[in-house]
Amino acid sequence: MVKKTLIIVWGTKCQFHSLVALLFTFVVIAIYLTGETKWRVEDQAAIKTNPFSQCNLFSGKWVYDNNSYPLYKEHECTFMWDEFACQKFGRKDLNYQNWRWQPHDCDLPRFNATELLERIRGKRVVYVGDSLNRDQWVSMVCLVESAIPPTLKSKHINGNLLIFTATEYNATIEFYWAPLLVESNSDNPVSHRLPDRIVRIKSIEKHARHWTNADILVFNSYLWWRRPKMKLLWGSFESPDQIIKEVEMLRSYEMALKTWSEWLDCHINRTKTRLFFMSMSPTHLWGAEWGRPQTENCYNETMPIFQEGYWGSGSDMRMMRIAAETIQQLRTRGLKIQMLNITQLSEYRKEAHPAIHRRQWVPLTEEQKANPTSYADCVHWCLPGVPDVWNELLYVYILLKSKTCKECLDYIAVQVQKEAETVNKELILYQGQVMMLL
Repeated sequence: MVKKTLIIVWGTKCQFHSLVALLFTFVVIAIYLTGETKWRVEDQAAIKTNPFSQCNLFSGKWVYDNNSYPLYKEHECTFMWDEFACQKFGRKDLNYQNWRWQPHDCDLPRFNATELLERIRGKRVVYVGDSLNRDQWVSMVCLVESAIPPTLKSKHINGNLLIFTATEYNATIEFYWAPLLVESNSDNPVSHRLPDRIVRIKSIEKHARHWTNADILVFNSYLWWRRPKMKLLWGSFESPDQIIKEVEMLRSYEMALKTWSEWLDCHINRTKTRLFFMSMSPTHLWGAEWGRPQTENCYNETMPIFQEGYWGSGSDMRMMRIAAETIQQLRTRGLKIQMLNITQLSEYRKEAHPAIHRRQWVPLTEEQKANPTSYADCVHWCLPGVPDVWNELLYVYILLKSKTCKECLDYIAVQVQKEAETVNKELILYQGQVMMLL
């Protein structure tokens, strides 16, 4: 009965709740400023005392390490998906599995499956988003499943929801298909490749009700917005009175994240749920960006990019800024939310995509067979591979006692400042205030 009452309060009194959250934030800040100034980390052999207080986990380099990596074998992961099983589908060069992410100023703790499972014991972890988030979900399942006896783990599908269950830990790691976060005509997890994409920009409840009570939520949404304009729908798909307007992509993305953030503000239990938002996953579609002919892409690439700060045109910093600003606003309202800035570190990994080494759901034409570059998948990632590092970073944040950090948003702000001709003065002022408090 108490639980139901709390849900009603969170869902119906958003404005009052925001004021309470703001007051609570000031109280927490006051306590924080009189206490420790450094993050505290759980006492664990793999993590030394306070190693990340001055470390930007997302700034570093890739180091070849065939002693420690990969963290699992592709053929040994019983829940591997054919879209990401590059070795199974003929890839001979497997060096993409052996690269370790090395932050400049600290070391990432080695992923410990048993430790992670203990941290999520009795909990529900849900990845929400598109196929890149599914890539990361498969990675996490592969990372932990070797620590679970065969009879104590299972996977089943329930509509848009993929559920991996660790029975002994009473824990689930799930993926929910919602590529645009809000409702759209692309919400079918199997049949969603439609030429005319339509988004119900103010509607999210259809999806959100499936992950309301999660303990850890990991969101992403980026690639499905990458078109000049989006068709936005007001009303239902069935309504004769529906209104459809074409709206510029950036504005559409901003509106969708506003709907998403408002839902979180009103419905998420701040004492229970931790939130993460994955920054954009880069593509490697244009070889000219790293010195190849313009007609080439990730196909036949075998080495990472070593130019520090490399940034391809497939990653839209304007969208990243919109996401960062939305997350900042949620944090001021008392939500435990963190953006994991996986974009820059993934930019370097042009060789880590499936290219032609994956299951092809549609038979290839003779023209495609004659030109492998034309159908190479330079969007998703081979497993084991880059998404494992995304989960290693997520693992660090799950281990941290402190639920907030500043390096990813600081990094984004610096990059935006470099690219944009002008920077919003209010954002700079706000950022300065945040820095003073951290």
